[in-house]
Amino acid sequence: MQSDIVIVGGGAGGLELACKLGRRLGPDKVTLVDSRLYHVWKPSLHEVAAGTLDIHQEGLSYQMLAHDRGFSFVYGAMTALDAAARRITIAPVTAAGDGEEVLPERTLGYRSLVIAVGSTSNYFGVPGAREYTISLNATEDAERFRLRLLRLLAQAEQQKEDGAGGSGLDIVIIGGGATGVELAAELREASGVYAAYGFRRLQVKRDVRITLLEGAPRILAPLPERVSAAAARLLDQRAIRVVTDCRVNGIGPKQVSDNKGNVYPADLCVWAAGIRAPEFLGTLGLPVAKGGQIEVDAHLRVQGVPDVYALGDCAACTDGNGKPVPPRAQAAHQQADYLLKTFLRLDKGEQAQKDPYVYRDYGSLVSIGRETTVGSLMGSLRGASLFVEGFMARIMYMSLHLMHHKAVLGSLRTGLMAFARFLIRRTTPLVKLH
Repeated sequence: MQSDIVIVGGGAGGLELACKLGRRLGPDKVTLVDSRLYHVWKPSLHEVAAGTLDIHQEGLSYQMLAHDRGFSFVYGAMTALDAAARRITIAPVTAAGDGEEVLPERTLGYRSLVIAVGSTSNYFGVPGAREYTISLNATEDAERFRLRLLRLLAQAEQQKEDGAGGSGLDIVIIGGGATGVELAAELREASGVYAAYGFRRLQVKRDVRITLLEGAPRILAPLPERVSAAAARLLDQRAIRVVTDCRVNGIGPKQVSDNKGNVYPADLCVWAAGIRAPEFLGTLGLPVAKGGQIEVDAHLRVQGVPDVYALGDCAACTDGNGKPVPPRAQAAHQQADYLLKTFLRLDKGEQAQKDPYVYRDYGSLVSIGRETTVGSLMGSLRGASLFVEGFMARIMYMSLHLMHHKAVLGSLRTGLMAFARFLIRRTTPLVKLH
């Protein structure tokens, strides 16, 4: 197989780039490679974990998008790179049940290669973190968390029905960044809905205890202090315990311990304390930074390797001031647009862009539940910072998801999809119960 432009990774940046290039250049020139068959916007995985978002309704089929948006799709995980021959190797695909080989190992040639495989969890060597926590890196992680949550709720309900009393359940979230904060708030709201849908003996604030552990002096440490304070206040209103300056040093099957000797009961534990690039990137012969990200220059080209680019969380990229570009969806979106211009120029036989990629921070929005009580920030607008909270902040947050869908599906289909989901939410349970 051969393609002019091969994009590995169908996350926020990779998929947007494939769709936009496909509409301009067609399936003979643009190919997307991914190890999964459908796409879910990663910032919404906390909703999948809480059960408030159904992946079977939210997921976008890569094969459908390839047909509709004009690119080719290859199913499988990239395992090797031969930069001299301009060729990648794609792993065989096996059936989930019996392990039967569905697709063999394949190779795919390219003229230009874009690596956009995102990130995975960084456990920082904490004992038990990998074995006893769930990280929301992919949809299967979020689904595993949701199903385990349902089982624990059912067990707690049964204990109360049998007259055994029961102590309910303890959920510990390690990491007070955006993922941890949003998951904590979403779980609190979802637990109330679960109680209404059959777990009526549970008093959610007493029996579903949520603890958020953060190593820094405050949650949402990279964001302005006012945003952090607003988020902490809203979490406190939802009876979510927040512990800061907490250095986790051990995790077991039923508890989390810190370096001060404190022990936190944990029936269900989530790791949201840091990310790193996927480990296989270190086997490709490309220059990588300390966190495993691929080192790229100011034009997103991999240093020392011709016609190979990287974007998103897996790229070690700096902004115009020499500061690392943060691993955010908005950065991947901007990088996809930058490479779109690059490849369109190259397709016309022109030189690549002379201007380097410049990251523009349009602020950060943090969802605190699904209603109007949302704490957020819209910052760095012309050098200023604007704090927003409440209904308007919620509308801004929802618009980010719609903007991603617009880039992938187009305006009309995004509008129709949003309207359809509005109707579906009024005819289906507010949480997924199966």
